[in-house]
Amino acid sequence: MGDSFWHSRRVLVTGASGMLGSEVTHQLLSKGADVSVIIRDRVHKSRLYLEDFYRKLNIAYGDITDFEFVERVIGEYEVETVFHLAAQTQVKVGNVSPLSTFNSNIKGTWNVLEAVRLHRPHVRSLVVASSDKAYGDQKILPYNEETALQGRHPYDVSKSCADLVAQSYRVSFNLPVAVTRCGNLFGPGDLNFNRIVPGTILSLMKNEPPIIRSDGQYIRNYFYTKDAANAYLEISENFEKTVGQVFNVGSEERYSVLDLVSLITEEMGSSLTPVIKNEASNEIREQYLSIDKVKRVLGWHPKYSVREALKETIAWYKKYFSVD
Repeated sequence: MGDSFWHSRRVLVTGASGMLGSEVTHQLLSKGADVSVIIRDRVHKSRLYLEDFYRKLNIAYGDITDFEFVERVIGEYEVETVFHLAAQTQVKVGNVSPLSTFNSNIKGTWNVLEAVRLHRPHVRSLVVASSDKAYGDQKILPYNEETALQGRHPYDVSKSCADLVAQSYRVSFNLPVAVTRCGNLFGPGDLNFNRIVPGTILSLMKNEPPIIRSDGQYIRNYFYTKDAANAYLEISENFEKTVGQVFNVGSEERYSVLDLVSLITEEMGSSLTPVIKNEASNEIREQYLSIDKVKRVLGWHPKYSVREALKETIAWYKKYFSVD
């Protein structure tokens, strides 16, 4: 299907100023979609503005926790396809501010789902972004889609709940929804510099040692946003195969935090060593996904290695973030 599927299709992306949302939006625009976006704040360093593609969008400024606003946008823009990506995405913020995390991630999700329900059958498909964090801490790895959702800490619980609410709308109301659970995302446009990839890049650009909040031994899948956005579009394009289902999407490469920082340091030609603070709390030590299902159902697999993706990501920060 590809570009012809998306040409002039009316699509809504929530959270479009974020790291993943901006890449999904960029790919949709490149395929000729008519893209509307929900943005809470005008973030001038978002890719939407830095790369100047906001001019091609229908932008609705508002909060997904406001149901009347969400419902109005879906109705007035005659949306056919929805990508719900808006969320509070940081574990640390969840620990400090659980209520705002629950509001954004759970209430925001049910608002989108309910608005879509009210605008059936015009809205044909909805992809909801969950997370590997929804699985919580598990003894058996890798997670597959049958693994129980058992988040325990605020951020993880918010993703478990949002995931289950989305599934309930499918089962109870036959809503055309699919759910994705991604590994740790990185790529251009991540403005949360307390996260390991952008934080390390910025530190090394300033010729400062990178900071590791944990002990450096936490293990994750690290997943490039270009691959993630491509997976989202593939899932939506093939909705006759994916509706009502859950898909893990990610890279099959696993890195400890220390190994990832070493890889970035090597790519940037630095000899600086990280400062290990060992301050992280309420985080899962080891997480990684099986992506066998999405490979089997759609034939999808990531195109970028972590090393290739880091090269592109580093180049983007060097282009758009000058340091004195």
